[in-house]
Amino acid sequence: MKSIRDIDVDGKKVLIRVDFNVPYDEHQNITDDTRIRSVLPTIQYLLDQNARLIICSHMARPKGKVVPKLSLLPVAKRLSRIIKHPVPLAPDCIGPDVKKLVSAMKPCDILLLENLRFHPEEEQNDAFFAKELGSLCDIYINDAFAVAHRANASVSAITKYAPVSCAGFLLIKELTYFSRAMSDPHRPLVAIIGGAKVSGKLEALENMINHVDKLIIGGAMANTFLKSTGINVGNSKVELDLLDTARNIIKKAIRKKIKFYLPVDAVVADKFDARAEIKVVPVQEIPDGWMALDIGPSTSLLYSEALYNAKTIIWNGPMGVFEMDAFSRGTNAMVQNVADSYALTIVGGGDTDVAVHQTGESHRMTYISTGGGAFLTLMEGKTLPAVIALDRAESRGASL
Repeated sequence: MKSIRDIDVDGKKVLIRVDFNVPYDEHQNITDDTRIRSVLPTIQYLLDQNARLIICSHMARPKGKVVPKLSLLPVAKRLSRIIKHPVPLAPDCIGPDVKKLVSAMKPCDILLLENLRFHPEEEQNDAFFAKELGSLCDIYINDAFAVAHRANASVSAITKYAPVSCAGFLLIKELTYFSRAMSDPHRPLVAIIGGAKVSGKLEALENMINHVDKLIIGGAMANTFLKSTGINVGNSKVELDLLDTARNIIKKAIRKKIKFYLPVDAVVADKFDARAEIKVVPVQEIPDGWMALDIGPSTSLLYSEALYNAKTIIWNGPMGVFEMDAFSRGTNAMVQNVADSYALTIVGGGDTDVAVHQTGESHRMTYISTGGGAFLTLMEGKTLPAVIALDRAESRGASL
C-alpha cells in the first residue's frame, strides 16, 4: 500500500480524509481532541513538503442533513490553535464555492471542508459525490482508520476518481501495530474481549480462537457464556439465541488447547441503576432477579495472573458498566493489569479507549487504536474497505 512518503506532494493539492469526529459538550466545546492530534504527523509532513492541504471529515450522524450544531467549525478552531496555522472552514465539502476556495490556495495553505455527512451520498458511497471530492485534489490520502471499515464515498469510491491515492501515517501505523500482534506475535498472545453482546463480537471471537493462546472474556457478554455452561445468572443480560454458539466456542477453545477464561465472581445489583443495592458474589450464587454488571475482585486477580506471562495483548471491550462508578472497578483493574504487563499491548478504540484514558494509564500502553469498529473488523480477520480501495487504486497504476 502506497504511503505519502512514496509520492511527490510538493505544491500539490492534497485531500486528506481524517476522522475528526471528536466529542462536543452542549456548548460545542471539544472535550477530547485525541483524534485531531493523532493525524498531526501527516499534516505536519505535508506542510513541510509545501503541499496545499484540503482536509475532510464527518462529524456524528446528521443523517444527510445540515445540522448546524454538528458543524466542524470548532474543529477548525482547535486545529488552528494546535498547529499555530490558519485553518478556515469551507461552507460545504463540494460545489462551486468550495472549488473556488481550493483554486485560490497557495502552498502550505489549509482548508477544512464542512461535515461530509451533511450529504446523504457520503454514506451511500455515491460515485458522483466521490468524483466531486476527487476533483478537488491532485493526491488523495486516507488517514482515517476509525472509518476504514465503512465503504463511504470519501473512503472507498473516491479512489476511483482521485489521480493518486495513498495512505497517511496514522492508517499505516494502525495496520502495522495490528499486524505485529497477529501475523507473527511474541507468545503467549492473549486476547481480552469484553462489551455488551456476543453477537457484536462473534466473528472476532471465532477468528481470534485461531490465533491466540489465551482468551479472556468480560462484560455483559460473559453472562451468555456462563449461562451456556449451566450457571444461573439471574436477571443478567443474556443472548438466549446464542447459548449454543457460546457453548461451541468454549468447546472449540478446549479442542485447540486454548486457555479460556470466564468470570468466577461478579458485582451484582438489584436493578440497572447507579444507586442500586450491590454486592459481590461467586457467579454460581447470583440471586434470582439480580444482574451482573461488573467482574468481581477474584476475577480481576485471576485475569491478572493470566496476563502475567503474556508477551502480546490485544484488548477490545470493557469488563462491566464502567460508566457507573459502582461497576467500574473491574475495567479499571484490567487497565492496571494490562499497563503493568511487559507485553506488547494494543488496545481497541471506543469504550476501551475511554476507560484507559479515564484511569490515566494511556501512556503505559504500547498502542491505543483510534478506531473501535475498524479495530473489531481486523479482529474478525477481514480486510478493511479503505485498504481494499487503496490497493485497487494502486493496482490500476494510478500515477501523477
